Amino acid sequence: MHEIFSIKLPGLDRLWSYDRSWWRGDILAGITVAAYLIPQCMAYGELVGVPPVVGLWTILPAILVYALFGSSRQLSVGPESTTAVMTAAAISPLLLADRSNYLMLASTLAVLVGGVCVVGYFAKLGFLANLLSKPILIGYMAGVAVIMIAGQLGKIGGIPIEGNTVFAQIGEFIDRLIGGADAGEPSIHWLTLILAGLTIGFLFVFGRLVPQAPAPLLAILIGTAAVAIFKLDRQGVAVVGEIPAGLPQFVLPNLPTQLPSLLASALGIAIVGYSDNVLTARSFAARNRDYRSDRLRQRIDANQELLALGLANLGAGLMQGFPVSSSGSRTAIADTAGSKTQLFSLVAMGVVVVVLLFLRPILSLFPKAALGAIVVFAAIKLIDIPEFVRLYKFRRSEFLIALMTTLGVILTDILVGVAVAVGLSIVELLARLARPHDAVQGIVPNLPGLHDIQDWAGATTIPGLVIYRYDAPLCFANAEDFKCRALDAIAAEVTPVEWFVLNTEAIVEIDITAADVLAELCDELAARGITLGMARVKQDLYVQLKRSHLLEKIGERHIYMTLHSMLTDFESRGQ
Repeated sequence: MHEIFSIKLPGLDRLWSYDRSWWRGDILAGITVAAYLIPQCMAYGELVGVPPVVGLWTILPAILVYALFGSSRQLSVGPESTTAVMTAAAISPLLLADRSNYLMLASTLAVLVGGVCVVGYFAKLGFLANLLSKPILIGYMAGVAVIMIAGQLGKIGGIPIEGNTVFAQIGEFIDRLIGGADAGEPSIHWLTLILAGLTIGFLFVFGRLVPQAPAPLLAILIGTAAVAIFKLDRQGVAVVGEIPAGLPQFVLPNLPTQLPSLLASALGIAIVGYSDNVLTARSFAARNRDYRSDRLRQRIDANQELLALGLANLGAGLMQGFPVSSSGSRTAIADTAGSKTQLFSLVAMGVVVVVLLFLRPILSLFPKAALGAIVVFAAIKLIDIPEFVRLYKFRRSEFLIALMTTLGVILTDILVGVAVAVGLSIVELLARLARPHDAVQGIVPNLPGLHDIQDWAGATTIPGLVIYRYDAPLCFANAEDFKCRALDAIAAEVTPVEWFVLNTEAIVEIDITAADVLAELCDELAARGITLGMARVKQDLYVQLKRSHLLEKIGERHIYMTLHSMLTDFESRGQ
């Protein structure tokens, strides 16, 4: 592993062991993504409130840094809609005092976001990403896909859409589609819509017939050729237009007087950006089969993602850029085009540099409708209906978490939606921990061993002995539930119970609340003349029993490492 002062650089390892068979997919993906990100990043620059070319400046250091430090092979990092909107919202109120320093405020905010993430990396806060379960990933990507599609409706319809929410954008598009002109508003530009529709149709059909072909890149080239041949730009079809020239310069941002306000905004942007990074990276890692092959297997390191995102923002800020995060649309486009490693990002960066220096006029005829259609195509593929069905069949609660994540992302925003989903996941986990599965074990005819008597017809308990298994660690959340169900198991026996033995194979530890409840149970059973024992006790649990003085109360002779030794002792109890 390549490291600098114990900091990992996963990108160097991937380049060092690069397989030449991946070249084609990475290069095509890089060119395709570059064709999309150039107008997209310019638009995000306008959204932030800085000159459009700043969006292209921002992408360059972000791509390079993430390609070296990021743990995902496919994630595309750079300007992104959510962080762009949050940046504009953070800076705009500060301009009342100083309107001449907008770009400096934006770059300072990027540096602060980077600093927050780097501090989180050294504090090893990446473990927080473990709260993002598989249902959350599935629901998150579906929600992001819907947001991506709604955000492209203006491009594929050739109309300005002013709605800020998904439903407002969809509703506005439908109104214009049905009869915007009658309402005094611009109606759908049908030539643009037809071009977008043909592009989406081409992507689906050609992609299915020739799956190895670079369908998105071909779609862009065909669309551009159509604009040039039929002069579609003169008929109202929007194109990218002139691309500004120039490369960014290294600039140290000044610390403004509004630093406390910027720092608070930086914390919020860092949380949203990091959540987006990890969710998107893990989603593509889970859904992409190549990640499961020996050569391409890659674990998404949540803590490493903090470092990569932090350094990407620091780089963007020091190069006159604004805060960055991952782009689900560009990642999806790269995945569709066949990306295998972060080389695709370096190729995209190279294309941007070449365009900024030499080839700006070539891209001026790119139709925005075709670019929007590619995003819609990529977004549709992110909605994994089979996974929703699998969750529904496996456990309804996990299906509901995925569905609530999707709705939360769509109805509120990414951070709130994910927070709600994480909260629901924790509630469900606590519910399962508070009342887990349990079993009374007994003998099944013609079947060796001890088994849950509820699972087998003809199973019976051993007279005088209750072997009770509680399938969760004992803690404050379930201690009382355990005690009640243990006493119910004793009450259900027909013959008098002499021994009650707790099978602790699923109990790896106890807390002080559980220790007190076990002590109460021991006293209550002793008052009834019932011996309490424990079987399959692990060393860690044994140490906790000793520290809590339960070992003395139960008696070390009734602590068993195996069920067999316990049964032997029980059978010889009267001898």
